[in-house]
Amino acid sequence: MNQPEELLKKPLYVYDLPAEILLTLQPKDDALTAHNPGSDRISSSQDLEIKEKSTKEEDGVAISTSCALCGVNFANAQAQRSHVKSDFHGYNVKQKIRASKTVNEAEFEKLVDDLDESISGSDSDSSDQDNDEDIGAAKGKESTLTNLLKKQARLSNADDPGDFPSPKKSTRGSSKPPLLWFTTPLLTANYSLGIYRALFTDAEQKEESHAVDTIREKQVSRKPSPKVGSESSNGAVSTSSSDSPHVFLCMVGGGHFAGMVVSLAPKIGKKHTGADERQATVLAHKTFHRYTTRRKQGGAQSSNDASKGAAHSAGSSLRRYNEVALTNEIRELLSEWKPLIDTAQLLFIRATGTTNRRTLYGSHEGQSLHHNDPRIRGFPFSTRRATQAELMRSFVELTRVKVSQVDEAALAAGAAAAAAAEAASTSKPGKSSTTTPPPKPRPSKAEEAALLHTSQIQSLIRRSKAPALLTYLNTNSLSADFPFHPVDSPQNHHAPTPLHLAASINSPTVVLALLTKAAAEPMLPNADGRPAFDLAGDRVTRDAFRVARAELGESRWDWGAANVPPALSRAEAEKREERDRGTAEKAEASRRQEEIERLGKEDEERRKKAAETEQKKRGAGKTLGAAVREKTGAEKREQEARGMTPEMRARLERERRARAAEERIARMQQGGGAGTR
Repeated sequence: MNQPEELLKKPLYVYDLPAEILLTLQPKDDALTAHNPGSDRISSSQDLEIKEKSTKEEDGVAISTSCALCGVNFANAQAQRSHVKSDFHGYNVKQKIRASKTVNEAEFEKLVDDLDESISGSDSDSSDQDNDEDIGAAKGKESTLTNLLKKQARLSNADDPGDFPSPKKSTRGSSKPPLLWFTTPLLTANYSLGIYRALFTDAEQKEESHAVDTIREKQVSRKPSPKVGSESSNGAVSTSSSDSPHVFLCMVGGGHFAGMVVSLAPKIGKKHTGADERQATVLAHKTFHRYTTRRKQGGAQSSNDASKGAAHSAGSSLRRYNEVALTNEIRELLSEWKPLIDTAQLLFIRATGTTNRRTLYGSHEGQSLHHNDPRIRGFPFSTRRATQAELMRSFVELTRVKVSQVDEAALAAGAAAAAAAEAASTSKPGKSSTTTPPPKPRPSKAEEAALLHTSQIQSLIRRSKAPALLTYLNTNSLSADFPFHPVDSPQNHHAPTPLHLAASINSPTVVLALLTKAAAEPMLPNADGRPAFDLAGDRVTRDAFRVARAELGESRWDWGAANVPPALSRAEAEKREERDRGTAEKAEASRRQEEIERLGKEDEERRKKAAETEQKKRGAGKTLGAAVREKTGAEKREQEARGMTPEMRARLERERRARAAEERIARMQQGGGAGTR
């Protein structure tokens, strides 16, 4: 393995770079010239020069034919007077009065184009219209300037964030590139190393020429894996790493909140192979979720109330309550994390919408985040829903060095060829420079057959159908190293052969069948130069390569070039698998036994509590003589009717009354018979 591949074998961490890279790191030649910081100020200097040149002297009197407020020039005084009466000049006057930034003519035209009302104004009368906003408008009509000012006033009232301004949205192409690119003599010329600009402070970003020295100063020492203590209710973990440099990450949106404080000093753990592994140290983490957005319609309930009025449904009331509760929970958590946030080097925050920004930056007791904090950064890449896993993914993406491999000679040759083709097309008269691209050629029969074989083989491998795969290869007389088509497809980049695909999806059965029965070659590299063994993701798949080495012999293939470890017999592999299975079963049985014991204890405690509650309800016991007494007739009837339905009780009562009536009649008949005798 050559030196570049050895250096880039493991991902590079910005705060723990290898010593040889730190010593030889230097800025990329085109990195410092990719953006000219002074280009944004050229227009203002040119305007000043134009303003100075536009002042003329006529008959000893200085006559200005330019507008310093709008930055425009005029051919004569008549054009200047027309400009003063225009909506463009009136808008800048209003902006100047409000101490806001003025706009140029192109920006004003863009604002007018975005205006909902027509340029001629609305036909509706305005009773509350201010006199100072009627510039050049007829009475009863609203001008373009009036409509524009009213629209901005409505937007300002609707989106007023309270105690902080909304963040400025950057225009495409106006901001600096998100990455700073570096190079090192240890790598070839086509390799570049990129580091996110957001990891540097504002002062460090201004001094891009000293970026290498800044990176060297940011290096932190590795620490052994700390013993994590108990986690508190706010998600903070008490570890010895809390004094090390750390960053704060936060995402909020759609009723979801996720916050995390991560130490920049990596902890060193051990893999299952015994090798060192760099891991992130999370000092604190917490997530919240509440139902605050309207289903299938989106948007917060407060925003909907502001635009359409307050709704009176049960769902809207629940969403309003959840918005308030989520805001309180987030602010309480940030107040508890205030010591960690105050000592954090950078604050990466994603808060879209006025409501979410007010939650974080609004004035409240124990406020820990302020919108004007220079440490605040946005995520310079796309992010998903606010979860703990997404925050950890974002941290890894931020702190991992990007490696770019570009063939600059090929790019230059392609650019030259494109320029030559464009020049040739424009030199031909009567033909436009923009021609439709030629249609894609139809694939040949051989290409169609290769595509069909590729889809069938990949389907069999993904379903782990080893016998069917071998039969298909033999029936169609295909090699076990059949290259998937199309070769330049992204899905075939990492797994161009059946053995690579079987190893990447962790299918040991297919791997063993391809090696031992189909004679697949294990040394073939993919587009990244990695053999199939390096793509295996679990030990069972890696053991399949070792079993094949034992069965095929050392002389069959160059197993060292394939990165396959020493041979392992099938019996030893089965023993290891059985041992692992037994260990897993014992752990599962132990877990189940502990769960049964826990449930038994809980059940016993529940029965004791129930018995104590029943005893309290019955009260103290009485003497036996007082407790034993004869039940009355009503009590007996009540005991007999206990548990019966009303119909059954009515039937029983009718039968009881019928028997009583029969007994009375019988007694009367017996008494009458005795009297006649």
